[in-house]
Amino acid sequence: MASSPWPNNAQAAVSFTVDNLGEAQELNSGTWPSHMPVGQHASVIEALPRMLKILDEFAVKATFFFETWSLGVYPTVGQDVINRGHELAWHGYQHETWSKLSPQEEEAIFEQSFANAKKLEIKYDGFRPPGGQVNDSTYDYLHKYGVRYISPAAEKAAIVRNIVILPFHWKNTDAYFYMHEFSGLRRFYGSREDVLDSKTLKDHFLQQLEDAVGSNAYISFLFHPVLQTSEEKFLAMREVVELVAKDSRIWCAPCNQIAKWVLQHPESFPTDPSWIKASWQ
Repeated sequence: MASSPWPNNAQAAVSFTVDNLGEAQELNSGTWPSHMPVGQHASVIEALPRMLKILDEFAVKATFFFETWSLGVYPTVGQDVINRGHELAWHGYQHETWSKLSPQEEEAIFEQSFANAKKLEIKYDGFRPPGGQVNDSTYDYLHKYGVRYISPAAEKAAIVRNIVILPFHWKNTDAYFYMHEFSGLRRFYGSREDVLDSKTLKDHFLQQLEDAVGSNAYISFLFHPVLQTSEEKFLAMREVVELVAKDSRIWCAPCNQIAKWVLQHPESFPTDPSWIKASWQ
């Protein structure tokens, strides 16, 4: 086995990540009913507190990629996440599909988001592009606004243009298993098109952990509050969190801590993250 690139000779690095807050994506896509008020989304009021409780139970610190618009609507949620010791990172202003934006649209969203975040006393270290892909122009804005890392769809942790890449893989997201809209991706990766159950998610995530340990890799597990809709799904998340927390082979940390380590040890990481071009959209 190759020597480990991680601190204390850990054999793998893992981040738990949480994406999306409330109704931002539905508003951006035009699917939110016009007569419905905002600020009381069930995923925020009911699911997110249970997810936070699971993380607290095992002292796991995660990264929450939330839309800046959402933080204005749910300001106490953002502060609660920070007060619990988690990282709050950026997921666009209102969940714009990033790869479809022009440079001018990107710049406007950066400016609006970071101005609003400053008012909320939030500083972003990282960015997960909605849709999983960034544009060539994105890097200039990342440097301009002091973003140190991004978490797009890719295979390997890397450094590109002095930006750390801490990727997620579609198959390590709960959406891959639970969302009807991911049927095309499931077909692309050789799974059945129908939605999959929480046991299949758990078994796959645990196999991914073993694979990561075997190759000294970084992996990100991605959960969405809006998809935690049953006791079985909460239990699957809890079991994965518990196993990671208790596995001495694994360094489990928020993305910003891992990005800091990668920047301090650039010789241990490639410059090609093996981009994943497949998307659910």
